[in-house]
Amino acid sequence: MKTIHLTTKYFLWLSMLLLAMNSCDSFVDVELPKSQLTNVTVFEDYATASAALTDIYSKIRDKGMLTGTNSGMSIELGNYTDELTSYGTPSNPSFDFYNNTILPSTPAIAEYWNSTYNQIYAANSIIEGVQASAGLSLENKKQLQGEAFFIRALLHFYLVNLFGDIPYITQTDYKNNSAVTRMPTKEVYEHIITDLENAINFLPDNYNSSDRVRPNKFTAKALLARTYLYNKSYAEAANESSALLNQTDLFLLEENIDQVFLINSKETIWQLQSATAGRNTQEAAIFIFVSGPPPLVALNNDLVNSFTIGDLRKSNWIKEVTDGTTTWHHAYKYKEENFTATSKEYSIVFRLTEQYLIRAEARAQQGDLIGAKEDLNKIRHRAGLNDTTAITKQGILEAILQERRWEFFTEHGHRFFDLKRFNQLDNVLSAIKPGWNATDSLLPIPQSELSTNPNLRPQNPGY
Repeated sequence: MKTIHLTTKYFLWLSMLLLAMNSCDSFVDVELPKSQLTNVTVFEDYATASAALTDIYSKIRDKGMLTGTNSGMSIELGNYTDELTSYGTPSNPSFDFYNNTILPSTPAIAEYWNSTYNQIYAANSIIEGVQASAGLSLENKKQLQGEAFFIRALLHFYLVNLFGDIPYITQTDYKNNSAVTRMPTKEVYEHIITDLENAINFLPDNYNSSDRVRPNKFTAKALLARTYLYNKSYAEAANESSALLNQTDLFLLEENIDQVFLINSKETIWQLQSATAGRNTQEAAIFIFVSGPPPLVALNNDLVNSFTIGDLRKSNWIKEVTDGTTTWHHAYKYKEENFTATSKEYSIVFRLTEQYLIRAEARAQQGDLIGAKEDLNKIRHRAGLNDTTAITKQGILEAILQERRWEFFTEHGHRFFDLKRFNQLDNVLSAIKPGWNATDSLLPIPQSELSTNPNLRPQNPGY
C-alpha cells in the first residue's frame, strides 16, 4: 500500500496555515475551512494541532467513502443496491456499480482504499504526535487523541464492511505498513471496539462548538452501538444506544421532519462541515435536478412506490420532476444546492434516528419485542404513521429493515449494509442486478495494491 504515507505537500501547508493565523483576523472571524495537515512541529501548539486534526475531516468530506460527491458511498452504494437508477453517458463511473461490473481495476475501488488508508495514516500521525508532545496540556491531548481514535475506528469500520478482511493500521512506520497482511474480520471488529473505548474515555461529554462538527463521547458511542449491532453483540448494542438516547439535554428527535437535516438539528450527532462559509452540502448538488432526464441518478421507482400512504418522508424528503411524459424523483433531504448567505446544511454522518432503530433491532434479537416496537414506533410517529402491526420477532425485524429503507435512503450506504446484515442482499439484488453472485457482497481488493504488496493476497472470491 504505497499510498499510506504523508506527502511533502502537507509540510508546505503548515507555513501557509501559520501565515494565515498570524496575518488575517478573518481566520477566526468567519467559517473558513478547517484544514491544513502539518508535520510533527505542529503538535507543540494546540491551535495548529487542532488544525492538523480537522484537516482529516476535510479530507473525509472531499474524498473517499464518506464524501458527498458523486464518488462517495451515498451515491455509489445507492447505485449498487435498489435505491438509485443511473443515467447519463456511458462514461458515468456510477454505471460500474449500477450494472454490477466492478473489477479489481475499477478506479473507484482504488480511490476508496487509498483515500481511506491515507486518512487513517493521518489519524495515526495525530495519535503519535500528540502523545509525544511536550507542549500540549493533558486535557488537550485527550481530546485530540480521542478524536483520532474515533476517526481510525470509523474508517476501518467502513473498510471491513466493504472489503472484508483488511489490514488494521495503527502506526506511521512506512516500512511496516508497506508489507502488512489482512486481518480476519472478527479481529478487525475487536480493534474497532478498542479504539472506540479509548475515544469514549478521552472525549468530553459536550461538543466544543454548537455545529457538532467535532465528535464528542457520544459520537463514539453512536459508532460503538452500530459496531456491536453489526457484530451481533445485541445486549451491548442496546446498552450503548440507551446511553446516548438518555442524553436528552443534547439530543432530541425533531418533531418537524423538515428540521432533521439543518445545521442546528437537535438530532444530529456528528456532521461534516462545508468547505467555506455559505456553502452547503455536496449531496444536494449531486442528487437534485430540475429537469429530465436526470444528469446522473434518480431514485429507484420501487423505492419511491414502497412508501406507505401519508409517510412524511416521501412528501418532504423526495421531490418529483416531470417533462410531461416521464416522471423521475430525486432525494430531497438536503435542499440547498447553491450557496446561501450562511451555510444552512452540513453533511450528517450520525443522527439520533439510527440509535432508536439500532436499539429496536437489538431488542428484537434478544426477544424484547415490546421494547423493540416502542423504539420503532417513535420513528414511525415522527413520519406521520401509525404503530407497526408487526407482532412476531421475525415480523418486527422485517418492519425494522423496511423502516430503515425509508429513513436512510441515500445516506452513506445504509441500505447495502442493512441488506447484508439481514442476509437479504442476494434475495433483493439477484432479481435486479445482472450476474449478481453472493460474492458480490464484498468489493475487490484493488489490483494495484495486490501488485504492490503481495501480502494482501488472496483476492476476494469472485474477482
